Amino acid sequence: MKTYFRLLSFAKPIEKFAIPYIICTVFSVIFSTLNFALLAPLLKTLFNNQKPDPHLLKPSSWYDVLGKFNYYANLADLKFGATTTLQIVCLVIVLSVLLSNIFRYLSQRIMENLRIHTLLNLRSSVFNNVMGLHMGYFNNERKGDIISKVASDVQVVQYSVTGTLQVVFKEPLQLFAFMFMLFTISFKLTLFSMLVIPVSAFVISRIVKKLKQQAIEAQKTYGNMISYLDEALTGIKIIKAFNAAEFIKNKFNIENTRYSKIIRSMAKRQQSASPVSEFLGVTMISSIVLYGGSMVISGHSELKPEAFIDYIILFSQVMRPAKAISDSFSNIHSGIAAGERVLELIDEKSLITDSPDAVAAKEFSSDVTFKDVSFAYNEKIVLNNINLIIPKGKKVALVGPSGGGKSTLIDLIPRFIEPQEGAIFIDGKNIQDLTTDSVRALMGIVNQESILFNDTIFNNIAFGKTDATMEQVEAAARIANAHDFIVDTENGYDTNIGDRGSKLSGGQKQRICIARAVLKNPPIMLLDEATSALDTESEKLVQDALNNLMQNRTSLIIAHRLSTIQNADIIVVLESGNIVEQGTHTELVNKNGLYRKLIDMQTFNAD
Repeated sequence: MKTYFRLLSFAKPIEKFAIPYIICTVFSVIFSTLNFALLAPLLKTLFNNQKPDPHLLKPSSWYDVLGKFNYYANLADLKFGATTTLQIVCLVIVLSVLLSNIFRYLSQRIMENLRIHTLLNLRSSVFNNVMGLHMGYFNNERKGDIISKVASDVQVVQYSVTGTLQVVFKEPLQLFAFMFMLFTISFKLTLFSMLVIPVSAFVISRIVKKLKQQAIEAQKTYGNMISYLDEALTGIKIIKAFNAAEFIKNKFNIENTRYSKIIRSMAKRQQSASPVSEFLGVTMISSIVLYGGSMVISGHSELKPEAFIDYIILFSQVMRPAKAISDSFSNIHSGIAAGERVLELIDEKSLITDSPDAVAAKEFSSDVTFKDVSFAYNEKIVLNNINLIIPKGKKVALVGPSGGGKSTLIDLIPRFIEPQEGAIFIDGKNIQDLTTDSVRALMGIVNQESILFNDTIFNNIAFGKTDATMEQVEAAARIANAHDFIVDTENGYDTNIGDRGSKLSGGQKQRICIARAVLKNPPIMLLDEATSALDTESEKLVQDALNNLMQNRTSLIIAHRLSTIQNADIIVVLESGNIVEQGTHTELVNKNGLYRKLIDMQTFNAD
């Protein structure tokens, strides 16, 4: 129940919905119950051939609703006659049904608004928390599983957990109203009927016992399916190139089959609850007809035939809220299971957070300094005691063999990851004492992989800068050597580039990314092998764009092709997480060390 109440906390302010819902539901239950109570005087008016009794006394007890209705029907019969009384009773029934349905409609509308309000808050909380998590979380989790939690699991919570709110209040109230009427008609007969209701409840509880465990398995399996689907769509070219379609299809279908089996088993249990409860309901009504009918036939009971018929009709309606309650218990297991997965994502905390006294970095005026910085993935050391100064306005290049720690070093500066030892300083201030957003605001990043969104070229360049004008976007595109190919597209800057920029070439995508960085106009640029995946012609255009981008900026560059960084102010050579050489291109070549060896290898390969 703890999970259930936590999910309900997303309905706040719940009193805004609960108070009007309770009022409307109470009136709906009152009038719907009276509809059935009015059947007794209707039946008596129709089938009673005796003259009305002028000496019939008005019931003194407040709870004898049926007696009062019979009294007023008898009074109307005396005063107006049977036909007019019949018309009055029918009119009262119609009005009661109308009011019952009006209040039922209003209560359903209020509950629907509460459900949508809860869903809105829950989904927003999940997504907002996901966006605030550290980068390492996404490296360890399946993207499809995260998508499944945000989309599918929240939807399950919406229809099962919040849906039970209606059952929690309305159905027990309706059940109480019906039971109250049954006791007023015949206390003895109702006590007898109460003996068989627990049997039905016990049978239903046994049927739905394992639903929660199955629901958890179903949600996990569904998350795996979404992951496989995402991977298949992302890597479709590789799948086809390696003739691996059958392998991928089998992988997906195995999970799909497992999911189907779990859902089939859950459906079997859920769907068996309804016919079983219906059978038990008919059995109970038959027992009551047998017992109550014998009371009427014997004539020793005060139970009149019309009251007994009304009793049978009322008791048949008791099964409806009872069945709704039993069904809600089967549905809530699925909702709680999905809710636990959703709350697990909401409760996930980012390992990288701002300190309570963190201040904003307003500008960059001096340097970025690494002091005794070490970093390891699990137990594998990636950076070992790094000491490095990146002066303002200088171009600093990172080179070295793969796995040397170049990308890790760059990721430390915008706090995508945190060093296990040492510290990084911007203008002498530890970045852990600065707000993360302000640190990242000082930086523009261009990665090896061009990360674009399924939107227009304009919106991709102006990404995160909502106040950007067309003139500013166009100026950024010109600096990035992107303007010419943009105007040649179908709709210019309003052209949609497709999923992940699929309508553009590699070089075009990279120049859009560079234009995005230019528009941000940051003082520090981080370039992670921005040209390594391009052909020679595209590389030249992109390199020219990068040179434009780096003018008058502090730049930290990871270079795959060493020829592109020969004019760097400082070249840092990393090997196995250590800085082994540092200097200008000429100085390092003359040292005849690792850098010279890398230069010679690339020259040899080029030849």
